[in-house]
Parts: sequence; C-alpha cells; structure tokens
Amino acid sequence: MSINKRLQGLALGLVVSAGLSLPTYAQEQAQVQDEIVLKNGSRVLGTVTGSRDGVVTVDTDFAGTVSISMDQVDSMQTHQPVVMLLADDTVIRDQPLRVEQHQLVIAPDAQAEQSHSLDELRVLNPEPWELGQGYNWTGRANFALDLQRGNTDTDELDYKLETFWTSTRDRYTLKGDGENDEANGEKSADRWSIVGKYDYFLTGPNYWGLLAAAEKDKFSDLDLRYLAGPYLGRQFYDQPIFSLSAELGVSYVTEEFNVAEDQDYPASNWAVKVSSNYLGGVSRLYIDQIGVWNLDETSDVIVNTTFGLAFPLLWNLEAAGEILLDYDSGAVDGVDELDQTYKVRVGYTW
Repeated sequence: MSINKRLQGLALGLVVSAGLSLPTYAQEQAQVQDEIVLKNGSRVLGTVTGSRDGVVTVDTDFAGTVSISMDQVDSMQTHQPVVMLLADDTVIRDQPLRVEQHQLVIAPDAQAEQSHSLDELRVLNPEPWELGQGYNWTGRANFALDLQRGNTDTDELDYKLETFWTSTRDRYTLKGDGENDEANGEKSADRWSIVGKYDYFLTGPNYWGLLAAAEKDKFSDLDLRYLAGPYLGRQFYDQPIFSLSAELGVSYVTEEFNVAEDQDYPASNWAVKVSSNYLGGVSRLYIDQIGVWNLDETSDVIVNTTFGLAFPLLWNLEAAGEILLDYDSGAVDGVDELDQTYKVRVGYTW
C-alpha cells in the first residue's frame, strides 16, 4: 500500500512539474520570434521574411503572411541574421535586423553602432540577381484561339509575349504579338510584330540601349517594316504607386509595301512607359507608347499607344483590358491613319 502511495505521489509530481514547464516553454517560443512594434503601439510577432518597395512581410501564426508599410514601423528586431541591401548598394550580411525609433541600427564588427534612416533599406533578404549574381527572368504570355462554325465560319488567333532578363548591370527585352483572323475562308487580319532591346545601366537612373524591331500588316499594305538603332533612356520614377521611364534615340527604317512604293529613311524614335497601382492591391494601370518620326519627311509620324488595366487571377494568371491606338500619318491610300482596337486578355505571368 505504501508503495502505491509513493508511485501516485511521484506521478502527481511529474504532472505538476510538466504543467509548470508549459508556460515557460511557451514564453521561450514567443521570445525567439521576431518582433515589430508599430507607431500606434501594436505589436506583431512572427518571422520577418523580407522587405522591398517600403513594405515588410512577416509570417505569423495568427494571420499567415502579413504585409506592413515601413512608415508605420517604430521598432523591429529579428533573431536570425539577415542580408540587407541599402540604397547606396552597400550589402550588410550576417547581422540581425534592428530598428529603433524608425532608425536602422547597424553594428559593424569592432566598430561603433551606426544609425541610418529606415528609408535607406532598399531590400531585406534580396534575391541573388539583386546582389549581382545572374539575371531575374520575368514576363507574361497571352494566347487566344476562337473557332466558330455555323452561319459564319471564323478562325481567330491572337498572341502576345513580353519577357525580360534583368541584372544589376543590364537588361534584355523581347516582345512579340500578332493576330491572324479568317472568316468564311477569307483573311480579315494578318499582322505580327517583334521587338528586341538591350539596355546597359549607367550611373543613377540613366541607361543606354540598342533597339531592333520588325512588323508586318497585310491589310495596311505593309509587307515588312524593320528598324534598328541606339537610344538613351532614363527611369524617372520607380515606385509601385508611380513608375515612369522614357527613351529617345535614332534609327534607320526600311519599309516594304505590297502596292505602295518602298522607302528607307533615318528616323527619331521614342518610347514612354507609365504604370501605377493607384487603384489598390496588385492591380496595374499602364500606358505604353512607341513612336517613329521620319526625318526625311517630317510629316510622317508613327505612334502606337496602349492604355491598359491589369489585375491578377489565380495560379499566376493575369486579366487585362486594353485600348490600342495605332496612328500612321503616312498610311497609304485607302487605309485609315488611326486604327483603334479594344481587347480583353487573360495570360500567364512569371
């Protein structure tokens, strides 16, 4: 009997001991989490995974991945070393992230602590290409096929590709699109275009590049137009709320027509790109314009402009509505100078 009482007492002691250790274990688990304190006094615990474009992301137990604007952060502390890329391209490695009173605190080895404005933190845990290792490949592709049989037999094929390879030094761009439509055995659209570009980044927001482009439009009498030449570019603004870049260059253009007389001429060409997430979320308003001005016949101008609104769907799919305005003041007889196209497209992004 005394042995049973001793065993019961020992079991009770183990349960009590385990119960007392649970709060201590929970406290230790909370202590190893990263901590963010907002300016309004709110406290967020989790694992800081990265930061870019003025937004820090945190994996939490209570709400999954949370995005917090950096201008709302008062203090922040990570418990694991991170990699920090600063605005002046300085790379800080193997240090926990520490923010106090909206100031980034860095403690170099054997040196006094240094304080920087939190705005100087460009990227937290950057990707390899942002550190000068290889290229970042992004792009989007759209493909639409419409077959109709009945009173009217129609076959419509539309496609568009836009892809970029970007490093810290340079960027390659490839764009292509086309349309091939047929109704009751008769062609109603037969056109395609392709653009290749190379950009080399200079100091600051400036860059220079090389352009090569070709296009065909059977129903505008254009058998082939191709051009090539250098240009200078500048990224004036590069923020999600507003991005603006512009390019200005010179090129040599060759135009071959089915009926009209072929011609060659020197030209000035330009490109403007604008985008914004002003509507909120990850939607994208954008304007893309390219132009070619004939320097031999200055009344001859080609301007192609795209206005669009894109927003993401599931599985990296993107939907967009676009208005395309193609203007050619030198259009041949019988062809309108302004061609307007309205499109709704769905494509894959990466």
